[in-house]
Amino acid sequence: MNDGSNPFEAFMRQAQEMAKAMNPALETFSPKGFEALWPTMPKEFMEMSFGKGLNKNGLDAKTRLLITLSGLTMLGAQSDTQIRVTVRHALAAGATKDEIAETIGMMSMFAGIPAMTRAMEFAQDVLNEAETEDDTS
Repeated sequence: MNDGSNPFEAFMRQAQEMAKAMNPALETFSPKGFEALWPTMPKEFMEMSFGKGLNKNGLDAKTRLLITLSGLTMLGAQSDTQIRVTVRHALAAGATKDEIAETIGMMSMFAGIPAMTRAMEFAQDVLNEAETEDDTS
């Protein structure tokens, strides 16, 4: 009964074939492209939404995002999109590249070197984009 094929791989192949049939441009689709479509929230909005509106002495947006980044790293850095979006928002909230790198690096003691390295690679994508944007501005 078992033909030895991986059901997930078969499902993914079928989904790719369907996408290609509907729109040939989807053959080269990358979910990473969607990240650029999400706007970065202003720091003030993040602080109002996630704490400062309810508790004026609460954590600021930058600290909350660095904590979120450490949590995403602790999960084994499985969520590349969430890590990149969190890094982008942390930069907008005033975090420095060094603070982002330190936050991820600190997680090597808790999540392990592989998770830290993977999260750092995802973060580096965003940091390189930010450098490129700064150079062209």
